This record gives sequence, C-alpha cells and structure tokens, in this order.
Amino acid sequence: MNLIYITMVVLVQTLAEAIDRQPNGYDTEFCIVGAGPAGLQLAYFFEKSKMDYVVYERSNISGSFFEKYPRHGKLISINKRNTGSSNKEFNLRHDWNSLLSDDERMLFRHYSTDLFPHKDTMIKYLNDFSEHFHLNIKYNTEISNIRLSPFVDDRQNHMFQMDNQHNTTVTCRVVIIATGIWKPYVPDLPGVELTESYDDLSIDPEDYEAKSVMILGRGNSAFETADAIYSNTNFIHMVGRSRIRLAWETHYVGDIRAVNNGLLDTYQLKSLDGLMEFNNITDFRVVSEGGKLFLRDREDSSAMHPYDNDPLHTPYDKIIRCLGFMFDKSIFNNESMIPSARGRMAKYPNIRPDYQSSVRPGLFYAGTLTHSLDYRRSAGGFIHGFRYTTRALFNIIRQKYKHKPWPSVRLPLTDISTTIIKRVNEASGLYQMYSVLGDVILINREEEQFEYIEEFPLRMLHHLDYLTGISVGKASILVVVLQYGPTYHGPQEDVFRIDRASTDPIYAELSNFLHPVLYYYNVLPTQDDMAKVRHPEFLPVPNEIHHVLEDFTTQWNRQQSHVQPLNIFLEDFLKIPLQTKASLHECILVSLTTLRSPAKCKPFLDGHSVV
Repeated sequence: MNLIYITMVVLVQTLAEAIDRQPNGYDTEFCIVGAGPAGLQLAYFFEKSKMDYVVYERSNISGSFFEKYPRHGKLISINKRNTGSSNKEFNLRHDWNSLLSDDERMLFRHYSTDLFPHKDTMIKYLNDFSEHFHLNIKYNTEISNIRLSPFVDDRQNHMFQMDNQHNTTVTCRVVIIATGIWKPYVPDLPGVELTESYDDLSIDPEDYEAKSVMILGRGNSAFETADAIYSNTNFIHMVGRSRIRLAWETHYVGDIRAVNNGLLDTYQLKSLDGLMEFNNITDFRVVSEGGKLFLRDREDSSAMHPYDNDPLHTPYDKIIRCLGFMFDKSIFNNESMIPSARGRMAKYPNIRPDYQSSVRPGLFYAGTLTHSLDYRRSAGGFIHGFRYTTRALFNIIRQKYKHKPWPSVRLPLTDISTTIIKRVNEASGLYQMYSVLGDVILINREEEQFEYIEEFPLRMLHHLDYLTGISVGKASILVVVLQYGPTYHGPQEDVFRIDRASTDPIYAELSNFLHPVLYYYNVLPTQDDMAKVRHPEFLPVPNEIHHVLEDFTTQWNRQQSHVQPLNIFLEDFLKIPLQTKASLHECILVSLTTLRSPAKCKPFLDGHSVV
C-alpha cells in the first residue's frame, strides 16, 4: 500500500511539473552552463536571434576563471591595437581577446593598451560585454546532476534535467557546456601533499628568496611561475616528459610562449637554472629529508641513483606542480553521460566534429572544451580561436533546431576569384582556425552561380547538406582554407632556416608559412572519404588543388604572385569563367607553372619562346 501511495505521489508531481512547463515539455530550450568567454559568445548569438536560452553561472560575475588565473596576472593573449588597417575583420586577426559582436565599442582594444593585458582587464571586459548586450545570465547558480530527462522532444530525443543549489530542477531541450578546463590535475604521486600547486601557490616573490625550487610541468603556467620568481631563487629546475615545445617552432599558441620563457636563457647561458626530462613523473615519490624535498624511486624511496651526478640528488626547498587542468565531470550524474577523449586528450570530453557529445544527442560543448578537435593543429582552445568555433556551433544548432540555414551568399561565377581574394586577405576566422574551419563554395555551372558558405567545420564536410540546410545537389565543391606547409613546424624544425620561404609562384606548393589552399572536388566527399584522412592531412585527396604562394606580410593580393595564378586555376582547370581576360603575361606565367598550357593561351604563346 505504501509503495502504491509513493508511486502515485511521484506521478502527480511529475504531471504537475509538466503542466507548469511550456507545451513542448521544457523550461528553457537552450541551457548554457558557464558564463566565461565561450558562454558569453554563444549567448550573444542566441540573444541576437531572440532564441529561448539561459546561461547558468556558479559565480557572481562572468569570467570568474580570470579572478584566479593566470596566477601572476599577465595574459599571454595578444592585444595588438594597431595594424595599419581600418578593416575590422582583418584587425580581429591580431586581436586575441575580443568576442565577436556587431558593436565596435565592444572591442578589447578600448580596455587596454598593453600588448599582454592584465587578467583584471579581461574580467571587466567580459562583464561589460554581458551587460551591454543584456545577456540572460543567472549568476550564483551552481549546476549539478545533469541527466537525461524522462521527456523527449519532437525528434524523440531525450531532453535534459539539471539541479542547482537552490533545490530547483530545470528541464532543457538542449544543454551546451561552456565551463572550460579549470580543475587542476593532481598526479598519482606519493608524497604529493608535500608539493605546492599552481592554483594556490604564493605569488609573493619574497617567499622564494634564496630558495631552491623544482617545478613539475613545462607548460605556460610553469614558465609563467618561473618567470615570476627566478630573480629571487637560488635556482629553478623544471621537469617535463619530453623535449620542450616552443610556440614559434610549432605555430601552436598553447606551446611555450616567448613572453615567459626567460628560463631558457638562464639554462643555456649556464646560470644555474635547468630543464630535465622524465618519462613519467608518477614513477617517483616526493620525500622530505632533513627539511629538504627530494624525488625518489616510487617503489623504494630510500634508493639512490647509482651515479653520483644524477640531478635527482639535488635537495629542494619547494616543489611546485604546474601540470595543467582537467574538465570537471562532477556536474553530471554519472560517467556514462560524459566519456573522455582518449590518450593525451583525456582531459577533454569525447565529442564529434559538430561539437556534440559522442553519446548524447542534444548535449553540446563550446569553447576550450572542444579543443580536442584541433589540439596542436589550431587555436580552438583559446578565445581568438573558439569565438569562431562557437559561431559555427550556433549556426549548427540554429539549423538543427530552428531550421534556419547556415548564412550564405549567391553570386555570379564571374565574381568567384575576387570573392576568394577578399576572403583570404581579411577573414579572421580562416586565419585563426587554419586547417579546421574553411570556406565552402558550391559551384553551379548550369546557373553560372556559386554559393559561398563561410567558416564551416571541415571534418564535417560530408554532412554539409544536413548541418547547413543548404542543398548541394549536383554542385561541385571548392574548399578555401589557410594552412602551413606539412613539414615546416615542429619542435625539431629549424623555422628560421635561410630557405624557409618560397618566393616564386612556380613553387607555390612548397610554401611553408601560412597560406591559402584551394581543394576542388567534383562531388561532395563521402563519409568513407573522410574516414580515410590521416594526420597531418585534414581533407580527402581532391580532384584538383591550388596553393596560393606564401607572403611575408600575409597579404595574398599581388597580381603576379597571387591573383593571376589563381585566375588561371579557376578559369582553365575548373572551367570557371572570370571577368578578367587572358594576357600574354598570364599565359607566360602559367606555362612556367604547369605541364600543359590552357587552350586560351595558345594564340599568345604561338611564335613566342618561353625560357
């Protein structure tokens, strides 16, 4: 009898909740968790489109991560205010802090003149941004127990429920997690309690006066810490797993930045500081002997290395952990809701290239949490990268749930060259998310038109119709992307070698630095085609490919070096008519850069010797 009574009470409560909800069964259609930069960027697009959304933030402000991090205050995101250009889109290529908006006043350049601003400035900027655009944010609301709802939407997909500390349960049709990577990683290291963590270490340099310090980790937080204290210490020894990776070698902004790498000078110039490599720090344990700290063998802490010159005989006053951050999964009710990516990507959730959970339809991720898709390939883990992937995510969601196609424009085929040249010379999304986001051009020769789709996630190219709501039909595909040469960047590459750049259009395909590349497909690549792609490639083998010669100023608008070879590729090889007419100069150029001369060039080349 008691069981029947309890069941009826639960049923009545569930029915009452359903009556209070909207007719479609949810309280809010789109729920965003986290009011950091990614959450605010996504909320801006929802607000502008007047969609039903709410942002939940556990703190009382936006961007609360920056209240604590970076610990020593200085951001390493570039605030380059002057470029010599008045083009807003171009200037965003060199502004790594602003969020995307249609209001010139909400650019970060108005908040700081520092090339590397202070974190307090970022807090002010983010909160001004949220207030200026009247974003719907519920502060002081800590979300927990995210789970599947018993309700389903019109697609028969389960919706989601989540609780907060106010004993309130909310049902959402779609959940987007934008909490970032903020939980400090703590290794399985015996004696770890004897160490200090980056997240709570003292930032007073005097606390390190005449101290011998070991830093575990060799990321930007480790070098930031070393840079802040090494003028006070006896020495600093830094421990990592492999050869150090410098951002100017790898072209990856998450690797070691020059702004904090002074320790490399003091190491190589024999000023006591040093770097060491161990395969796995968890092979050791931390022990305290005579008031000093040592790293010892994990299995036998009394064991000493047989060679008396081993650096692990060195005693330390402090051992500091700067080992990065993890995604906090505790907001979900169980692990099955949120599987991790594999290997070194384990700190990120496992997601598909459309930013959706690999196991839960309707559960999406934004911002740094999507960085597993472009780790060490592009800038998706940082504001200047994920502001564009967040916009792509919004376009995907709007098409999927509101049936509003991805923004595009149709133009006559004769305008295709000038359109491409304009985009590669000013588009900031292509520039920051190179090799990941690309412009897709649908070429309709029958109607002599093309449809231009900007900054689409290239790993989902085979699902272009579905994700954009734009019919491909019989159109051929031209993908415009920026990319580096395949062998130019890496921790062992000499990126300053004397022959590092191609300067002749004949050798455009050998370009090393960032440059535009056009991939042409007779038909849209299939899922099987995409499955065959292997790193470092990111697109299937095209029917035709054209490299635009790299340029010292990253301006690809020189008539001889860039525009004319592009026109010849489009006009002859792709049979796309342009407004420009062939000239003797063009034809001589193409005869030098291809094995066959276009038919239109024969009248010019007849009677001319090309050397």
